[in-house]
Amino acid sequence: MRTLLVVGIGAGDPDQLTLQAVRALERADVFFVLDKGPAAADLVALRREILDRHLGAGAYRVVEAPDPRRDRAPADDGTPGAADYPAAVDDWHARRAELYERMIASELADEGCGAFLVWGDPSLYDSTLRILERVAARGRVAFEHEVIPGITSVQALAARHRLVLNRIGAPVTITTGRRLAEHGFPPDVDDVVVMLDGTTAFRALADSGSDPERGPDLDIYWGAYLGTDDELLIHGRLADVAGTIARTRADARRRKGWIMDIYLLRRTRRQ
Repeated sequence: MRTLLVVGIGAGDPDQLTLQAVRALERADVFFVLDKGPAAADLVALRREILDRHLGAGAYRVVEAPDPRRDRAPADDGTPGAADYPAAVDDWHARRAELYERMIASELADEGCGAFLVWGDPSLYDSTLRILERVAARGRVAFEHEVIPGITSVQALAARHRLVLNRIGAPVTITTGRRLAEHGFPPDVDDVVVMLDGTTAFRALADSGSDPERGPDLDIYWGAYLGTDDELLIHGRLADVAGTIARTRADARRRKGWIMDIYLLRRTRRQ
């Protein structure tokens, strides 16, 4: 029976791998990597850097395949990637499942061990486990799989800004930029971590602090490329730094061709 390891590798720093993750890398005969094209070549390079650091250069085998493109056509309101979003993601996952199935069947021996290296942790806003469930349901290739947890970008953000994410006895919400744009800042929480915000949804909240009728006064703790040499960190009152973050983000994305960022929005308690 084939074995697949789904390994959380942290937010970008090779030193963020747990000892359990390093032991998992040592078990793998092959590492499956999806190539998102030249603009995101750094993502493949960072995975290879992690393997070089923990296994030694040339001591491992990587199988790369081009990642299927997801439909990101805008909705009627111009929101990028909003046109029938659930259907677009479902189609993308289905095509990824077909690709994973071919890679596993052709590149992994019947008793072999393969690994997928997942940014952060496989449990949080990552599709690998869902896609492997689809592959298993198709019944054309048999395998067992194990999950090795990793340090999430949420943890990395908190560490770099020296934050405790929740207030005493209070919850913290983790959501997406899409939901923040659709529903605004949740009324019943003080602390919201926002991931996958490709449209800088926080800008719509930036001016609300000056008008209590429009929304809460918020602080923001933002980070991009956490744990890498390109790391960026900005924090302050949202109304004061939203424009700076938006410009910094746009410049970084233009320069590198991709960006991974995350932020905490925290309701202030100014009198």
